[in-house]
This record gives sequence, structure tokens and C-alpha cells, in this order.
Amino acid sequence: MRLAAHQKKARRRAARVAFVDESGLLLAPLLRRTWARVGQTPVLLQRAKHRDKVSIGAALWLTPGQGRLGLSYRTLVNGHFNNERVAAWLTHLLGQWDGPAIVIWDGGNMHKGDPIAAVVDEARGRLLLERLPAYGSELMPVEWLWGWLKHTRLCNFAPHDVQQLNDRAVAELGDIQQDQERLAGFFHAAALTLPRTLLL
Repeated sequence: MRLAAHQKKARRRAARVAFVDESGLLLAPLLRRTWARVGQTPVLLQRAKHRDKVSIGAALWLTPGQGRLGLSYRTLVNGHFNNERVAAWLTHLLGQWDGPAIVIWDGGNMHKGDPIAAVVDEARGRLLLERLPAYGSELMPVEWLWGWLKHTRLCNFAPHDVQQLNDRAVAELGDIQQDQERLAGFFHAAALTLPRTLLL
């Protein structure tokens, strides 16, 4: 990835750098080994239909010149992120952010097409989109956010229904929105230059 070029471009534009990715959560719990009394194997009961799901979009971003990290997210209950929904979310993010932004994401279909191009046009130079290289998931800090959420916070969690799953995911993400140490950990885990040097 041409990370040095992105750093120079971000400094020149005084731009926010945002890494954006989407993932999904199913009702079936991710099972992990846990503690229990001898002879009392834990039982996880699942009542809801197995096809129900929660789709999540997340943006991990760095504020220009300040080294402050942030997390924005959006969930869809029993929905998926196509390019129209991603475009609507991108428009919302631009409304929340001051100044220009460089969004770095993968080459998925939800990141292409007329709805995305329309957002770029309407941004009038505020928004620049950059693609990760193919098979470059190790460069995406949001992948480490997904790992933390699924394998640490939601493992062995068997929700009664999809709304409970959504509420739990929103609560977990909301709890770390201002946690600079936790957010920095996702950047440090990715194969990137340390986040606090990106825009300095």
C-alpha cells in the first residue's frame, strides 16, 4: 500500500484519514472454551431463526494534526450494506466530520458504482477514496475491531433475538468510542505505520 503517499496527501489537505469496513453478526454464538464446574457443561440456548443477522459498518479515523482517534459505526438489522446504503452512511459521516477526508477501504461492490460516485461529486473535493490492495486485509485496522468484537466481547453470547444481538453490538462499540488506548491498539495490530505519526 502506498501509505507514505497517503500520509503526505493527508498532511497537505489537513484531511481526516478513515479506514472503513463492513462485517456481519449471526445469531448462532461463536463458541469459546470457558470456565465451568466439573460435570456442569454450560448450555447455550438459541431461540431465534438462524438466518437473522446484524450487518455492521465501522470507520476508524484519525483527526488531522491532533493524533486523536475516533470510531463511527452503523448497524442494519436483517439488512446488508449495498452501495446505496454505504453511500448514505458516507454522506452521514461527512456531515459529522469537519474538513476533508480520505477514506481507505477495500474493492468490494458496496464501495463502487453511481451512488458512491454521487457522494464524491456532492462533496466538492472534500472526499477522496483510496482502495486497499487486493488481499490487503492485514492493513485494515477495522479487521482487528471485528476480531475483538466477535472473539472477545460476543463469544458465547446467545441472544434471544436479532434485536438483542444488535443492542449488544451497539453497546460494545459505544463503550470504546472514546477509548484512545483501545482504538490505537487496532491500528498498532495492523501492518501500518503507527497511527499517531500519520498526520504529524
